[in-house]
Amino acid sequence: MTEKITRINPEQLHATPGYHHITVVEAGRTAHLAGQCPIGPDGDIVGPDSVLEQVDQVAANALVALAAVNAEPHHVVRSVIYVKSDDRATLAAVWSRLNASALGPAFTTASTLLGVAQLGYAGQLVEVDLTAALPG
Repeated sequence: MTEKITRINPEQLHATPGYHHITVVEAGRTAHLAGQCPIGPDGDIVGPDSVLEQVDQVAANALVALAAVNAEPHHVVRSVIYVKSDDRATLAAVWSRLNASALGPAFTTASTLLGVAQLGYAGQLVEVDLTAALPG
């Protein structure tokens, strides 16, 4: 069975900067990825002083995780982006960088962008949580 993913923006809701308000999935299996962090292969945080370097590492890690279950960014049906910041410009920069990355198609679906006070690792500025409808 091939997954069927429908993304909807009801005209009664506000326009979005690229994501959809609703994602409907008719699929047999989903993958729920753990929050992808800006940790490199050596186990260390990448770019502890650079949110954009961290975004790049998070995107790279998420692509590896998706590939491990034979999924691609367009199979993502829900995303939550956590940024350790209350600055709107920083949040917008993270959103823009993720959308411009190879992971970008993941963010055309139901997405949430949050500024948070703290993330799990010392020096961590970004984390991305994804759910994907696995291809049949």
